[in-house]
Amino acid sequence: MGFFFFASRAAARFLEEIRHPAGVSTAALLLTAASGGGIVAYADSSRAEEASEPSEQVAPRKKKVVVLGTGWAGTSFLKNLDCSRYDVKVISPRNYFAFTPLLPSVTCGTVEARSIVEPIRRMFEKKKKDVTYYEAECFKIDATKKAVHCRSAVGTNLDGNGDFLVDYDYLVVALGATVNTFNTPGVMEHCYFLKEVEDAQKIRRSVVDCFEKASLPNISEEEKRKILHFVIIGGGPTGVEFAAELHDFLVEDLVKIYPAIQEFVKITIIQSGEHILNMFDQRIAEFAETKFLRDGIEVCTGFRVVNVSDDLITMKSKSAGSEISVPYGMAVWSAGIGTRPVTVDFMHQIGQAKRRSLETNEWLRVRECDSVYAIGDCASISQRKIMEDISTIFKIADKDNSGTLTLKEIYDILEDICIRYPQVELYMKSMHMLDIAQLIESAIGDSHKESMVVDIEEFKKALGHVDSQVKSVPATAQVAAQQGYYLADCFNKMDYCKDHPEGPLRMTGSAAGHHNFRPFRYKHLGQFAPLGGEQAAAELPGDWVSMGHSTQWLWYSVYASKQVSWRTRVLVVSDWTRRFIFGRDSSRI
Repeated sequence: MGFFFFASRAAARFLEEIRHPAGVSTAALLLTAASGGGIVAYADSSRAEEASEPSEQVAPRKKKVVVLGTGWAGTSFLKNLDCSRYDVKVISPRNYFAFTPLLPSVTCGTVEARSIVEPIRRMFEKKKKDVTYYEAECFKIDATKKAVHCRSAVGTNLDGNGDFLVDYDYLVVALGATVNTFNTPGVMEHCYFLKEVEDAQKIRRSVVDCFEKASLPNISEEEKRKILHFVIIGGGPTGVEFAAELHDFLVEDLVKIYPAIQEFVKITIIQSGEHILNMFDQRIAEFAETKFLRDGIEVCTGFRVVNVSDDLITMKSKSAGSEISVPYGMAVWSAGIGTRPVTVDFMHQIGQAKRRSLETNEWLRVRECDSVYAIGDCASISQRKIMEDISTIFKIADKDNSGTLTLKEIYDILEDICIRYPQVELYMKSMHMLDIAQLIESAIGDSHKESMVVDIEEFKKALGHVDSQVKSVPATAQVAAQQGYYLADCFNKMDYCKDHPEGPLRMTGSAAGHHNFRPFRYKHLGQFAPLGGEQAAAELPGDWVSMGHSTQWLWYSVYASKQVSWRTRVLVVSDWTRRFIFGRDSSRI
């Protein structure tokens, strides 16, 4: 598994023809990799087409693909999968896809819940996909027998008659994540969460209930202050956006309806880190904190919640160590994500019990499971480190077996190295290096590029710090959608390989050593943080930072365009328009 397979010398000459494509008429690159990892090489597309031509024999049965989950990852996979090639079954207790970035808007009536959901069956019907859907919950994955145990999500199923078994050839686990309470006492009993549409609807009813209860004539001022104290635990994008939405709901709508109690309303964000939005650029975090201070939203940074009772939240200062208890009326927990029980059970089965999520390779296949893939929040990619294979890379690059590498020999394999180990490119970019020559110069101090020669120790020294750039991808909708699209593309080209998308190695013929697909690489397209008052902050590709009113309008346009159908796009835009004209609906429905 640790050894790498490289292109033959004939394939290397073919590479040179691609780099200088005079006389080449067929343009296609099949990008590739091995199940255990490997330098990526290229295969002639005409050769792949010949290998995939159907025989005159009877067509084999379609392989069964089972998809668990209808979130961002699962839906993206299904939308882009060529379902005519497979017998596809989808299992999820939720028969719709929800545009989760707009859940904070649902909590205050800025957008209606039905405007951000699209029924899964409707999506299949519109795209004319032959897919079978079961409204059920998977409670056990049996990788040995290639089957999943499911339970009907319709009714109580107390007698177990709703249990059934679904077998598969390929399993795509896209179960997402659940809330992570960090075993804090009282959180599950007394806090609201913001992971599902139902959560947003509960929060909306609770907000209105708090205002109605505080308006009763027998409530003292002290009780009103407690009832109207809204606490958000967690200063990430979800918590910050909910705080901003709640503040806008208050100042734009509720003050007109409840003028007698507006002075008792208080919004507090509790964040364990030193800043809110700590995954954003520091300028955005500072801008958000300044704006919230101006709006009267209290931001308590450096505090960790240690206990939640029915009327008090106890938090501990990380610097001073002292504990503070504050009364509250409603608390929303958005302080992290955890692993679902079925995923935990599966991880125990395959020897990944000590991990927080399913470990996959760079082709999104679960390690130790040839036919199981995991995408979205339930999985994390384990990027192979270059220092694990540095000796093999050196040996293959040393074509003349001289025991040293010239700069030309390094350049000959650099493209393959950057594809297989993206941390090399990231490291050079972080160090403001233009090419591999500068990287080697910084390590060995040789400024004569033309005559540069390095031995194995110097080669190791030059690449010794590269693996510091290995980073896990964030658990966001953007990552999940890209993984789903990538994996569907791999499945659509499965005819080029017999077992799994990243391979297998073609050990014979002139294409020996070549593979089919590049490893997955996440492309960051930017992220938004709406801050209320028609202002937002954005971190855009190219290290651009944008803040203010114009960024809010950019947010409107991007989120409208990213809706999964024209129906939801029209509904969301009409909800925004209605809010501008008539304000938010304050009814409890």
